Amino acid sequence: MKRFVWTSSPFYLIFSVLLAAGAVALFPYNQLFGIIEACCAAVSVVVFVLGRLRFKRYIDRTIAGVITNISEINTTYLERFKMPVVVSGKFGDIVWSNLRFKKQLCGGRNPVNDKISVYLGDKSIDEAADSEGFELDFDGRHYTVFCTSVDDGFICFFVDNTYYKDIAKKYSETRKSVAIIVFDNREEFTNDSEEESARVILALETKLLHFADENNALFKSLPSNRYMMIFDKIHLDKLIAEKFPILKEIRSITYNNRSATISVGIGLNCDTLIESESSARKALDMALGRGGDQVALMRDGEYEFIGGVSAGVERTSKVRTRVVSTSISRVISESDRIYIMGHRFSDLDSVGAAIGLQPVIQKGFRKYCRIVINKETSMAKPLIELADASGEMMFITPEEALRSVSSRTLLIVVDTHIPDYVESPELLQKGKRVVVIDHHRKMVNFIHDAIVFYHEPTASSASEMVSELLTYIGDNHVSKLQAEALLSGIMLDTKSFVVRTGVRTFEAAAFLRKKGADTVETKTLFASTLDIHKEKYKIVSEAEIINGCAVAETERVCDNIRLVCAQAADELLSVEGVNASFVIFRSDDETVNISSRSFGKLNVQLVMEALGGGGHQNMAAVQIKRETIEEVRGQLLTAINNIYTD
Repeated sequence: MKRFVWTSSPFYLIFSVLLAAGAVALFPYNQLFGIIEACCAAVSVVVFVLGRLRFKRYIDRTIAGVITNISEINTTYLERFKMPVVVSGKFGDIVWSNLRFKKQLCGGRNPVNDKISVYLGDKSIDEAADSEGFELDFDGRHYTVFCTSVDDGFICFFVDNTYYKDIAKKYSETRKSVAIIVFDNREEFTNDSEEESARVILALETKLLHFADENNALFKSLPSNRYMMIFDKIHLDKLIAEKFPILKEIRSITYNNRSATISVGIGLNCDTLIESESSARKALDMALGRGGDQVALMRDGEYEFIGGVSAGVERTSKVRTRVVSTSISRVISESDRIYIMGHRFSDLDSVGAAIGLQPVIQKGFRKYCRIVINKETSMAKPLIELADASGEMMFITPEEALRSVSSRTLLIVVDTHIPDYVESPELLQKGKRVVVIDHHRKMVNFIHDAIVFYHEPTASSASEMVSELLTYIGDNHVSKLQAEALLSGIMLDTKSFVVRTGVRTFEAAAFLRKKGADTVETKTLFASTLDIHKEKYKIVSEAEIINGCAVAETERVCDNIRLVCAQAADELLSVEGVNASFVIFRSDDETVNISSRSFGKLNVQLVMEALGGGGHQNMAAVQIKRETIEEVRGQLLTAINNIYTD
């Protein structure tokens, strides 16, 4: 067929004419060559004539085949179709089209001999025929194309739905979404003079009004230090692509070396404004739970986050702590036995918070209370050994706890709020009554069905939160051991009161010191063996500094590899020019881990979260299955670049 298309084309006829002209010109000089060229020209003309005849028969046969396959409708009827129609041969070359096809898709030109694939976008004719119709944008118009195969080729119908597509696009672009905004740290500024406080609030509201005006949004002030905006989707898509520059603009409002910050919750893709407002409130709660200064988007039940690179705002009020302590006391009183459980590979903060609670519940409420822990995998063995040496029965294995769970058993989860991270996910699943006490930035897959969810992302540690709770629940049974356990947890997560340390942190430390905590003895809980020190400094010595981040990796595996790498990450922060540290190591044949630390200039939680982990702004981690250390290193560097491109 392709041969007939070529030999019947005008170009082939021109070629034949040129051969004949050449023969005439050559004949006076060389009769033999002139005769030969004349013969070639004659043969060429014959081939052209035969090609035209055969191509015409092919076209007639194809059209006849098409007509036969659509119930003997003739070409006159096809011409009257109120849509573009085109017929191609089995090789994809166009053999016929109606007038609408010529006008709308060809600019009035006859497309015969064109390849039909030119008019099908990125699809071949076979793919088009196999589909149930597909969308096509051609020459500024929108079509739905339906192709079907017939005996000798294909027939395609182009349904012009530009009008309806434009309406759908306009509807999508003008779909409304509710955003709820809160001034994160208004309390900090209201403690200043009324004049300065009013100046800061006026500056913030002025920027928000200007922001709403730029993006054609409805703006309304709400009670309780909140604001509402209603956006069109087209403007929201632009803001999402730009990563909400309003966050940076609000941070430019400063007074006494403090910057204002806002948190924003937005409900997307909701059928009604009421549903969007409800989703916006949930998204805002998630943004605040992650430390504020960010935008949380709730889209089809899933969360997306933008921002969150600055430190959270410390809450100075203890009203919520008092209310939560009352709720926890009531729940404890209604339970027959209580289990306290931290996260896997428990550390001093997790174990310290649990030890702080256990005797108060056991002796103060006269309830059976035990700490569920796997001693073999814990990184707080010195503290566990100290507690065992005291003679108090505090600890129980997850297997023992599972055998005695009842409907009235209370499970208190400390230092984590993620179901998969707890010491025993089976115990969490079996327990119906759960209390959560945690300070890590909130993640999407948190424990949803807790009776009490006490979450303070601005607290330094779970031990600080427990210390505050004990002042309301009852501190009569807080001994020297409990005080030092809680103090060790605070010291661990604050790097000995260096990072994430606020007024309430020192108040908690003062309370524990009053209860007998000895700082020297507490410091001995951090002591490690000489072998651990050697392994730690091997890792540190092999680290590289990349854009202010210290990155180290090791293939060495030892019994205390998690503790070694955690300490190595801490040590790397003391290197000049390092804002964050990442230590990559393998804990078993299938799992690669990253232990990360920061002094606050870089939010390591965002980096770890991008890789599937989590934690806090200054301390986070992740476990990645079935990857090599080199692959994980590449993913880590990509995550850092993606988050901190600005």
